[in-house]
Amino acid sequence: MSESEESPPARPVLRVVRGNPDEAELAALTAVVAAAASAGGEEAPRKPERTSFWADRAALVRRPLPRPGAGAWRASAWPR
Repeated sequence: MSESEESPPARPVLRVVRGNPDEAELAALTAVVAAAASAGGEEAPRKPERTSFWADRAALVRRPLPRPGAGAWRASAWPR
């Protein structure tokens, strides 16, 4: 048996579905796909989960003041 009979034919990595690209366009596409494949699948950094309300720095940002009116002093102490 020869080598071609031992292994099944390989599937093409890229296939043109529509249009007639020239050699330069195919070379550009191949370069982009190869660069994307070699870049790896790095995930975006995750936000650290908040351990406690006291450690949350966003709580230090001042909230807007309540509008003056009836009961405004009482509403200013309520959590939002």
